[in-house]
Amino acid sequence: MNEEELEKARRRLAAPAGAAGQPTTLDQLASLDSMEGIAQAEKSPVPALLRRLPGGALLHAVYPGLLVALTIGIASAWLSTRYGAPVMLFALLLGMAFHFLHEEGRCVAGIEFAARNVLRLGVALLGVRITIEQIAGLGPGPVLMVVAGVASTILAGWGLARLMGLRPTLGIVSGGSVAICGASAALAISSVLPRNPALERDTILTVVAVTTLSTVAMVLYPPVAAMLGFSDTQAGIFLGGTIHDVAQVVGAGYMISAEAGEVSTYVKLLRVAMLLPVVFIIALIVARGAGGTAGARLPLPLFLFGFAFLVGLNSTGLLPAALASGGADLSRWCLVTAIAALGMKTSFRELAAVGWRPVALIVAETGWLFVLVLAALFLVL
Repeated sequence: MNEEELEKARRRLAAPAGAAGQPTTLDQLASLDSMEGIAQAEKSPVPALLRRLPGGALLHAVYPGLLVALTIGIASAWLSTRYGAPVMLFALLLGMAFHFLHEEGRCVAGIEFAARNVLRLGVALLGVRITIEQIAGLGPGPVLMVVAGVASTILAGWGLARLMGLRPTLGIVSGGSVAICGASAALAISSVLPRNPALERDTILTVVAVTTLSTVAMVLYPPVAAMLGFSDTQAGIFLGGTIHDVAQVVGAGYMISAEAGEVSTYVKLLRVAMLLPVVFIIALIVARGAGGTAGARLPLPLFLFGFAFLVGLNSTGLLPAALASGGADLSRWCLVTAIAALGMKTSFRELAAVGWRPVALIVAETGWLFVLVLAALFLVL
């Protein structure tokens, strides 16, 4: 991949970070994980009325894109009721039809907010539908599968990158991204690696490729699970163990059934929980080589703790049925809205600009995880 193609990919990723036409940096991408970063992504002046309100700048930044995502979600729910197809699939496809809204303009910040923050709220609220007894019923198999999958995929990415003549850091970042939780893992791992322009390019390309391939997996993997004759529990383990991003895992799981959605979410969150130890281990290894980024901040997946807390609370039986039902409904709408926003963020044109070798590497890592999880399901679980 030459420098001109790299620069095109950077320009195409510019809109979420701020002004159109400005190249994206890791700091800009990472800032969108925070409320402050989302608010700063919108450069138009905040009206006087909103300036007086707490969080007025954030509200000004997000409401256009958030309303579009919610509208697509409502339309998807109606279509799902009318035609009997999965609401998540409708939300994804309709969102992709409105991708132009994520290129630039007033909707960008709100789409980012829906795809990240609203998604995390929805995942956390899923805890009101799951109990510790249900999780324990799956046994230790999924935990061992997740640990083996994360470790082996990162090592496979590092080795394949060297064999293909790519930078080893690309293999580490992409392997961690595929194995753990997509774009968030790529940003977290890159934060503790030695900073240089090559790392920035590798991380940005990983974010583009993994997000797009994960969206493809969300559409293709549920039919694969059906073809293999998986039960809802097996399908949930398969989807939660193989698809890269949290949003696509939840969307794919609930395309099959509520049970598959709950199991896939639990298995996926086991992978997300691996982010902290993986980043910590990589930081220690790099620090020993004196090449790490000083003061790099380890990520704290608060939505994971929120999910765990609600699972524990629901398991006690103290959560009123009406509150649990309301939380489940709110979770469902948050997830549909987030999937619609994810669709608006998806661009196959960006994937084409990345070049074939980085994409081939990530496809190979995805294939390795796919085979490993299938082997676990057929031979162990």
